Amino acid sequence: MREQLFLTTLAAIAMMSCSKDEQTEINNGRAIDFRAAMGTRASEMTTTAMNQIYVTALNVRNENLFSNQLFQKENSSSFFVSTPAYHWPGDGSNLTFYVYWPSMSELGGTLEITSTNKQLKDFSPKADITQQKDFVTIKATGNKTNAAAGVALEFQHRLVQIEVKAKNTNTGYTYKVQGVRIGQPKSKGTFDFEQTTWILGSEKTNYEALCNNEQTLTDTPVSIMKAEGDNAMLIPQQLVKWEVETDKSNVALGAYLAVKVQINTQAGARVYPMGTLEYDWVAVPIDTHWEAGKKYVYTLDFSNGAGKVDPEKVVDPSNTEDHYNPGDDVLGGVIKFTVSVADWQEEQKDIHM
Repeated sequence: MREQLFLTTLAAIAMMSCSKDEQTEINNGRAIDFRAAMGTRASEMTTTAMNQIYVTALNVRNENLFSNQLFQKENSSSFFVSTPAYHWPGDGSNLTFYVYWPSMSELGGTLEITSTNKQLKDFSPKADITQQKDFVTIKATGNKTNAAAGVALEFQHRLVQIEVKAKNTNTGYTYKVQGVRIGQPKSKGTFDFEQTTWILGSEKTNYEALCNNEQTLTDTPVSIMKAEGDNAMLIPQQLVKWEVETDKSNVALGAYLAVKVQINTQAGARVYPMGTLEYDWVAVPIDTHWEAGKKYVYTLDFSNGAGKVDPEKVVDPSNTEDHYNPGDDVLGGVIKFTVSVADWQEEQKDIHM
């Protein structure tokens, strides 16, 4: 019987400096198998949760032996197998594998891996943060000498993971948070499987998520994503910040973080928003260099201020109580007093008895 093509996937997911090595297993079957590592959710893929991978194989003539082939994890082992099964070339020549997760339909864009082009074109993360997925890939080579132990695959994250937290230590104010917005990063790009780099387009957009449960901020930072761990997965890039002093309405589409919030004093007086709205957005500019494979945790500290009014705020003339405009400070300077006491003035009064 011809030996089956067999790959092990050692998917060490490099997220927040964490990785996990897979133990090598011996393939007692005879077909192309993979052993993979990673986890599903709207966010990151982890080693233990990966149940499917997708593989394109090119032979020494740069012909596609198979394309975008699904390999699924066997219940009885850590190996991933395909239907139909594929076999190693008997002449000992190498095969080159381009392996990725999730599927083409889940990724969106246009995926093409051939002798002349190896790209995912026009990829855009889902607009809804809760629907976004990790994107992991690896390139590897092997031949029939790998039939027993398989070809080890060490997957790499190709997106960035973003989490936003918030806190407040100023007991004079109560902050109730309902959601988060990642404002105006570039939203479309092409990934090159050979160079493992991104070519960015010019399109920008906002990504939002409303909390499952309203968060009242305390001195302990708390995630203000839709749910704990339900983080954004976006394209790596150098952010260009919102220039709030010169472009309050953000015509240039600079990057920022925004929080949907209600602010009250400890005594119960409403500070923001005013008028008919119960909650509205406050924002801060950001200019981080997002690198693939890294998780960025932003902690917004409301203890000494509440940022700027949403640059995309639509002013409602009928809301006569609302005097806030895009880019305004939500809170003014700290309230403070200078104190002096006037001297007693003596006045004489004569009283006739």
